[in-house]
Amino acid sequence: MRNTKIRNTRIQRKTLLAAGMTTALAMTLVSCGSNDDDDGGGGGSGAGASKTNCANEIKVNDVPVVTYWGWFEDTAQTVDKFNETHDDVQICWTNAGQGADAYTKLSTSLQSKSGAPDIAQIEYDWLNSFLMQGGLVDMTEHGINEYKDNFTAGAWRDVSSGDSVYAVPVDLGPVGMWYRQDIFDKHGIPVPTTWDEYAAAAKQLSDATGGETLIGNFAPNGQGQHYAFLDQAGAKPFDFDNSNPTEISINHNDEASKKVFDYWIDLVDQDLVGTDQAWTPEFSTALGTGKYATAIYPVWYNVHIPALEGADADAVWRAAPIPQWDASSPKQVNWGGSTLAVTVQADDAALATKVAAELYESQETKELGVEVGGLFLAYPEMIESEYFQNRPYEFYGGQQLNKEIFGQAALDYEGVTFSPFTQFYYDESQRLLSEAIEGNISASDAADQLQESLETYAGEQGFELK
Repeated sequence: MRNTKIRNTRIQRKTLLAAGMTTALAMTLVSCGSNDDDDGGGGGSGAGASKTNCANEIKVNDVPVVTYWGWFEDTAQTVDKFNETHDDVQICWTNAGQGADAYTKLSTSLQSKSGAPDIAQIEYDWLNSFLMQGGLVDMTEHGINEYKDNFTAGAWRDVSSGDSVYAVPVDLGPVGMWYRQDIFDKHGIPVPTTWDEYAAAAKQLSDATGGETLIGNFAPNGQGQHYAFLDQAGAKPFDFDNSNPTEISINHNDEASKKVFDYWIDLVDQDLVGTDQAWTPEFSTALGTGKYATAIYPVWYNVHIPALEGADADAVWRAAPIPQWDASSPKQVNWGGSTLAVTVQADDAALATKVAAELYESQETKELGVEVGGLFLAYPEMIESEYFQNRPYEFYGGQQLNKEIFGQAALDYEGVTFSPFTQFYYDESQRLLSEAIEGNISASDAADQLQESLETYAGEQGFELK
């Protein structure tokens, strides 16, 4: 009887938590806006879901059709290739928007219990939010573990919760340091390999240029970057396991977290780094015109740098490994990348799991992902292949970025646990770091207040703090 009572209590708490998270996620995602011009897609029934309104051509008739919402640049060609080579199943693909647009539509469909696709593209850091909405299938029940060895250990960790797996990893964003070699050479400053060296180089560069060139930027809205910094320092901001869905551990004001906050706010206070908002024209122009000499960004940023606004014509960009806290014990981190998750509205969850796991299984679709999608696929087989390792990047002086820097970084990445309330966490992190950047509170106070705010919110959502 006692076990029954405990189990029933957990079920009730999980139900309340899922309901609360559904409302919170829907509200925050809707506030981000959506593109009403996009056609709906997906499996199930209801507005926004259709197996006849595909963006692609169905190649084989009278076989099961799996619906898919995604936004990779290669998706149209990859889906066509998959359909051409499969006579037992076809994919109906729809571009339901990207990021916030797609998540708004997916959240609404899950909340209304109709209109969601069989498979949805979801970034790693958003998986737990949709998991708490009760929207994702545990793929271990449908054979996903057969594919585990196809993916890097870190990527697999990122799609797992306890013994369950809620998505198929597709690509990763191993982090490195993009830098202006011409600026470092001009001032005789060695390219930093540790964070201590980075701070020293920041001072040297500022002194040499009268503060006109800074070593980098600490964006108040750089939450993905900040999370990677925390991971590298050994912080574990969240400990959450869906096998105990109402329990969570939050550690955002521990020694490791405060070390990261103190480090960057100290550089801000000394005017050694900028504080431009990321993804703005101002930041793009500053990076392109030499205000910043480095950008601590993932491999996927390689396509952004050549397109920077008003970029110096003689700029010489190169890539190096991310600086380390301890050079003798390097820690690699990830920022970005997407997964393919099967929703609870899938007509055939086992078939959808198989399709998601095998979409990029062939060499042809892998190469489409790399060459058309610009993806850094989470497959060790691809990462270690001569095809991938030897790819030169002409804009970066022919550097073989995958061989020299990002390939090993991806293989060494161990994975993290993300927040189950992503939007709230990101909003609060930005708010409090902005306060610290403006000098209204200390870095340590920002960490303490963030901890308090997250604990309060978690309690309001039905979590018990561990």
